Amino acid sequence: MANVLCVLYDDPVGGYPTSYARGEVPKIERYYDGQTTPTPERIDFTPGELLGSVSGELGLRRFLEERGHRLIVTSDKDGPESVFERELPEAEIVISQPFWPAYLTAERIAEAPRLKLAVTAGIGSDHVDLQAAIERGITVAEVTYSNSISVSEHVVMMILSLVRNYIPSYQWVVDGGWNIADCVSRAYDLEGMQVGTVAAGRIGSAVLRRLKPFEVGLHYTDRHRLPELEQDLNVTYHPDVESLVRVCDVVTINAPLHPETEHLFDDELIGKMKRGAYLVNTARGKICDRDAVARALESGQLAGYAGDVWFPQPAPKDHPWRAMPHHGMTPHTSGTTLSAQARYAAGVREILECWFDERPIRDEYLIVDGGKLAGAGAHSYSPGNATSGSDEAARFTAG
Repeated sequence: MANVLCVLYDDPVGGYPTSYARGEVPKIERYYDGQTTPTPERIDFTPGELLGSVSGELGLRRFLEERGHRLIVTSDKDGPESVFERELPEAEIVISQPFWPAYLTAERIAEAPRLKLAVTAGIGSDHVDLQAAIERGITVAEVTYSNSISVSEHVVMMILSLVRNYIPSYQWVVDGGWNIADCVSRAYDLEGMQVGTVAAGRIGSAVLRRLKPFEVGLHYTDRHRLPELEQDLNVTYHPDVESLVRVCDVVTINAPLHPETEHLFDDELIGKMKRGAYLVNTARGKICDRDAVARALESGQLAGYAGDVWFPQPAPKDHPWRAMPHHGMTPHTSGTTLSAQARYAAGVREILECWFDERPIRDEYLIVDGGKLAGAGAHSYSPGNATSGSDEAARFTAG
């Protein structure tokens, strides 16, 4: 019997849904590059259900209990008295999400002698100390591509919300006003602007494809040059981030978090951006220096900042991004739409089926395997630790 410890976000304030706005979600069998969507032997949920919260359990309970395993599902993940901390020493498998991450620091990995597999329900495994996982021989896997398009759609929404000054304009309506001058005094057309992505992997390239019809100039920088992308979309390549940000009116960050990208957007780099540029970050909060972003919005160096990623997560109640001017922040929701949940829940099931049946996990799902970076991890990550400082998340519930 395996102890499977699963950390998910809380149910809705009003209780777990008994009905949904739509009766179904579109069924997708392949992604843009031809990769198939998850292919478990079966699923025990209806696509479109709220699977990512505690009561949803990723649709895993029946599957695991039929095989004789024990499933523990909790949202209580921070602090020494948390359910996660108490159950971790006996866990063989830990499942977590980027949206409500159970930070598997080196210290926590040391407390979990039975831990063999860490699964991310979604994409982005930086809440795991990858170096510690490598040294312990722990397999790390995520459901690659499961919510990439979900995030790219969110990026386009946030770019338009900032440039068109949507959120303050909506607030005038809610407050009973009709203040057109106030609404448009910070509103512009996206048409004709220069828009660049930091990294053009699955999410970054999907953002570029979706922005092409807006008749903007497109730019990218990436570890790997992509001639086909440049030709198909007429995108300009930049050899480094600095050259990209100097010419762009809008910059979107779509890179994984690892030691080389941590605090990449600091005072110095933001200072090289066009004055009045917009910055959108749906990648990882720690890629941006928290206080540098707030300062840039106060000074006007940035006209707006939006995103749904913070560090730590959940963000403490006094996190400056909650109160800084001209922001469009949301909780980490871009990759956990009901549509995406159907895919990443199925992907977790597929990974667990392979694990228990001693079959190879899909290469594109692997981050760490056999004591080294593997699969998608070898392409996207660097060995190291991005979890430092995650204990600050405990202040969210304590504050």
